[in-house]
Amino acid sequence: MASALEPHLHLEVGHILFLDIVGYSKLLADEQKELVQELNQIVRETKQFQTAEAEGKLMRLPTGDGMVLVFTNNPEAPVECALEISQKLQSRPQLKLRMGIHSGPVNPDISFCPNISRKTWSTMLTGDRIYTTSVESRLSTAPGFRSLIFTQIN
Repeated sequence: MASALEPHLHLEVGHILFLDIVGYSKLLADEQKELVQELNQIVRETKQFQTAEAEGKLMRLPTGDGMVLVFTNNPEAPVECALEISQKLQSRPQLKLRMGIHSGPVNPDISFCPNISRKTWSTMLTGDRIYTTSVESRLSTAPGFRSLIFTQIN
């Protein structure tokens, strides 16, 4: 009977990119602020961020020492965004990031955004990369995925 009283939740598949500044807590407050601003600028300049934002298919959650980006437009978006960010970081050695990728159901209601990070953040805290078989199977069938990833890695 409880399910009859609960509001209907509309879930979408979210393709999530986690960004975490390495060594953030060891920095002075001014250095922390500067690196977060730099990270925000880098992320905003990426094609994937701009495209998803223009389409209204992006949820953002600041985490203090980084951010969570949820793309609902394209399963390749977090990977491509991470690659764009990695390229931009080549000229910024002072900004070291951990990045993780995950896909799963999300509620597009902004009030549920903390649930996105809570469900997957514990994996990120260990410094591991989040890469589930679910993500792999979805991305490996996407056109150009293998060449995109393996070109960047090799």
